[in-house]
Amino acid sequence: MSWLAFALCGPILWAISTHLDKYLVERYFKDTDVAVLLVFTALMGVVLMPLIAVLVPGVFERDPLSIALMSLSGLLYMIGITFYLRALQGHDASMVAPFFQSSPMFGYVLAYLVLGETLTGTQLAGGALIIFGVLSVSIVGGKSRERFQWTLAALMLTCGFIMSLSTLIFKAFAIKDEFWATTFWMFAGEALYGVVFLSIPHYRAQFTELLRSNGKALLGINASNELINLGGALANRYALIFAPLAIVQAVGSTTTLFVFLIGALVSGCTASANTHVFFGKTDPPADNMLHYVSGTEPASLDPQISSGQPEARIYMALYEGLAEYDGVGPCIAGLSFVV
Repeated sequence: MSWLAFALCGPILWAISTHLDKYLVERYFKDTDVAVLLVFTALMGVVLMPLIAVLVPGVFERDPLSIALMSLSGLLYMIGITFYLRALQGHDASMVAPFFQSSPMFGYVLAYLVLGETLTGTQLAGGALIIFGVLSVSIVGGKSRERFQWTLAALMLTCGFIMSLSTLIFKAFAIKDEFWATTFWMFAGEALYGVVFLSIPHYRAQFTELLRSNGKALLGINASNELINLGGALANRYALIFAPLAIVQAVGSTTTLFVFLIGALVSGCTASANTHVFFGKTDPPADNMLHYVSGTEPASLDPQISSGQPEARIYMALYEGLAEYDGVGPCIAGLSFVV
C-alpha cells in the first residue's frame, strides 16, 4: 500500500475524531477542564503498551537518552492536544479545524533545521499562503468592525508548533530505530502526562466525578473516539517513514476539508424541519405524546446563571415574559397585556 494511503487515513479519521471531540466537550466537559479528557487518551496508551511489549520484546533495549526523547514526543503530543481542546471548548469545530493548516509550515522549518530536508520556493510560498489563510479564518464580522480571534489563533498556532515538534522527534527515531519501539515510548510519555494530572487532587476529583455520573456512556464514546484518533495517528506516523515530514503534514492538513465534508454529510442525513409542518397544526399525535428536543444538556436552570440556547428554549417553555411569540412569528404581549 502506498504511503499516501496511510497519510490520508490520518486526516479522515482525525476529522471524525474532531466531531466526536466537540460532542464530548459540549456534552460532558462543558464545565470541566478539558485536560481531564486527555486522561482517557493516556489510559488508552497504557492499555496498548503491554501488547506492543509482547509482540516486540526489544522495546526496552534502548539507551536512556533515546527513551527520554521518544517519551518527550508523547508528552509534547498531549500538550499540543490540550491547546486544541481548549480552543474547541470555546469555538465551533469548523472554526478550529482550519488552524491545523499551520502544522505544515512549522514542519517545513523544523525538518529543514533538524533533518536537513530542503525547502523549495514553491514550498515556501505555499507555507506563507497557509499562514495567511489560517489567520484569515479567525477574523469574524462584528457589528461595527471585524474582530480578530486572538485567543483562538494563539491556542491553535501553539498547538500546531508543539504537534510538529512531537512529529519531528517521532520521525527522527522511527527512521533510525523501529516504528513500534518509538510508538511504545511515545505512549509512555502520554501515560506520564495522565499520571501527572491524576496526581493533582483537583483534576483527580473531576475525573472521578465524571466516571461516577456518566461512566458507561463517557467510556463507550471516548473509547471509540480514542481508537479512531489512534488509528489516524498510527497511519500518519507510519507514512513518515517513507515520505518527507513536510509532505506528510501537508496531506494531514486536509483534515479541515474532511471536517467540513463529514459535517455536511451528517447535517444532510438529519431530518430537517423544512420537511414537516409545525406551526398551525393542531391535531395531536396518534400516541398523544409531545416530544420536545431542547438540544444538549442544560448547564443550569437558573436564568441568572445560564446563557446558552438549550437553557433559553427551556425557559421559553417554563416562564412567561413581558412579551412572547404567538407561534407564527410576530411578537405579542405576554405579562404586559392589559385588559
